[in-house]
Amino acid sequence: MTELGFSCTGVRADPYAAGPTLVFRLRITASEGARVHALALRCQLRIEPARRRYEAGEQAALADLFGEPARWGSSLNPVQFAQVSLTVPGFTGETEAELAVPCSYDLDLAATRYFDALAGGEAPLLMLFSGTAFTGEGGFRVEPVPWDREARCGLPAEVWREMVDQHFPGCGWIRLPREDLAALLAYRSRNALPSWEATVRSLLAAQAVPVVEGSVL
Repeated sequence: MTELGFSCTGVRADPYAAGPTLVFRLRITASEGARVHALALRCQLRIEPARRRYEAGEQAALADLFGEPARWGSSLNPVQFAQVSLTVPGFTGETEAELAVPCSYDLDLAATRYFDALAGGEAPLLMLFSGTAFTGEGGFRVEPVPWDREARCGLPAEVWREMVDQHFPGCGWIRLPREDLAALLAYRSRNALPSWEATVRSLLAAQAVPVVEGSVL
């Protein structure tokens, strides 16, 4: 059976993708220069939050995911990030391939909230591989990719922000129920507001608490 190994050599934001997309560079090796005709891979990506330290501001931003830092010894559990497929062309011994991972900036998703909370450093990721290998010298064999094939990598926080800013420069994204969105649209229409930004600002201004000189809000 062909022994396959995987490692991640880098990650970048794809500037030409239709939506936010990260591209992971993979190095794939086959034992003793074995011939691989093709690989049909499945890759699961998980965040491993316990593998890094967090500043005070990051701890506050992550409280809704993991609770208070005093509980992190038991609550800092892995977070599912993505599942993607990849077909790798034939090679002998070693090759490199790019794994494109579509992303969301929906802040209701745990993975997105985690990345958004990081002020710097890297998000520790675990990549789990499975699938099918088509191998053989002078013949053709079909072999499973063992479920224990994995690779660790770090996603720099600045790469995540670069990717988001390519598609949502200076903006965030909030998902609302249809009923609430309809109510906002009615409010916008009644007040002849030119944009959603103006609509939200109008509502915030209507609810603002007057600042008394010398007070702290």
